[in-house]
Amino acid sequence: MKLETFFEKFDQFADAPDAVAKMRELVLELAVQGKLVDQLPSDEPATKLLERIQKSKERLIKERAIRRQETDAIECDSAPFPIPQSWLWTRLGEIGDWGSGSTPPRGNHDLYNGGITWLKSGELNDNLALGGSSETVTELALKTGSFRRNQSGDVLFAMYGATIGKVAILAEPAVTNQAVCGCTPFEGVSNRYLFNYLVSQRAAFHKASEGGAQPNLSKVKIVAFPFPLPPLAEQKRIVAKVDELMALCDRLESQQQEREKQASKLARASLSRFADAPTPANLHFLFHPSYAISPADLRKSILNLAVYGKLAAPVPDDDEIPSIEKFREAAASLATSLGLRSPKESLDEADPPFDVPAHWLWMALADLGAAQTGTTPSKNDHEAFNGDIPFIKPADILPDGIDYSNESLTRYGAKSGSRLAPAGSLLMVCIGTIGKCNLLKRECAFNQQINSLSPVQWVDSQYLFLALRAPYFQDEAWKKSSSTTIAILNKRKWLSIPVPIPPLAEQRRIVAKVEQLMALVDALETQLAASRATAEKLLAAVVAELTEGTHASPAC
Repeated sequence: MKLETFFEKFDQFADAPDAVAKMRELVLELAVQGKLVDQLPSDEPATKLLERIQKSKERLIKERAIRRQETDAIECDSAPFPIPQSWLWTRLGEIGDWGSGSTPPRGNHDLYNGGITWLKSGELNDNLALGGSSETVTELALKTGSFRRNQSGDVLFAMYGATIGKVAILAEPAVTNQAVCGCTPFEGVSNRYLFNYLVSQRAAFHKASEGGAQPNLSKVKIVAFPFPLPPLAEQKRIVAKVDELMALCDRLESQQQEREKQASKLARASLSRFADAPTPANLHFLFHPSYAISPADLRKSILNLAVYGKLAAPVPDDDEIPSIEKFREAAASLATSLGLRSPKESLDEADPPFDVPAHWLWMALADLGAAQTGTTPSKNDHEAFNGDIPFIKPADILPDGIDYSNESLTRYGAKSGSRLAPAGSLLMVCIGTIGKCNLLKRECAFNQQINSLSPVQWVDSQYLFLALRAPYFQDEAWKKSSSTTIAILNKRKWLSIPVPIPPLAEQRRIVAKVEQLMALVDALETQLAASRATAEKLLAAVVAELTEGTHASPAC
């Protein structure tokens, strides 16, 4: 396959992650391996070009214009990759003069604000014509410091930290700090070709860097880095072809962004239609190939629709929901049976956060069951641990259930140092990772970062679970939490959050509808992932096909 055909078939790869970015990488990879343009017999071979470069270099050294930088020759068996016969492996130190800058003492104000551009590594962003800087220095700074005076057309290379490998071509004379190395390419080396090569090798430069939190790449390593030298005429053809293909990538990226904007509008319209009629048929529209909505966002929408009363219609035969007073009486009775205290004071009844069906009731979480906060037995009390009662911590509460296997308490430990919650109770983290929640399938103890609620007989535990996972409740929980070094949701504030409650039979229909829709989302998400995986595999296969072929027999 030709590279042009690859671009023509972009739509087949568009679903692959970072498709345009990978196309840019491919263009540069092909360019520096001699696979982007044809080699012409009329071109002066790189061996003769290097001889001319070395003569020019020796003349500059003799004139004391530059210093000598010794490098070793590259043997064929150590070359990073094959190159055409007319090319030659050399090193960066052989094709240009390299040098870094420095930072003048900050306390000396005579050294700053002098109008001389002073660049730092963060200002390099693969610019082809970099001009201006956030700070300037004076001529005195250059005279008293150790600076390389870079000229317009020089190539800059970032050597430190997260910016390692960032490059730029200067549009004006400038100096740099010590984190940037500048290069004046010798006659016969295109600064644009050097620029493209440095960008193409960014991963290799990162790999060669040293250091922990602040990795760096020394000038010694830079000048010793291998460089594939093509004939000068071919360098120019490569640069022209790269520019042409990068412009095409820009257009594709622009088209992709425009499609994404239109897709966003279509997605909002489809989501609105689903909210008005949340049926499996309308759910499929949300996974249209051109505007698939994030499955995570869709799951949140389904949970909100559930608590807004839009997933299940009322049935005339449903029993009426009991009064709030009866709920409170049942909650107090349940608390007594579990050996817990009822809330000491009634909780404020705030205005409903949103409208729900007229036959529903808004109730504080405290009205729905018996609540408690866990504790941790003393670690010195060895009789408390290693029993048959699971001891749950926040990390044990997972999206798809609760992990009961990590730590356990004895019956003595559960009663003396922790709390016991029966099966069917809901656990929710209220310190740290606020909002994590799930239902207990067996009796458990839990630590002080977790609250539990054991629901009364008119509350389906599965409905309570989906209500507490709904974005509305999660947002309320975070709003009521204290903002310290670690987030804390006070138990009383947690219990004060209002929850919309339909009749018990309707709760169960809502749970069944949510399960049906969530299963469809799971299936559609799998299809979406498979489609993207196919696009990614196709992209990888085409890239492999393109990078395996060559225009000529390799030099080594």
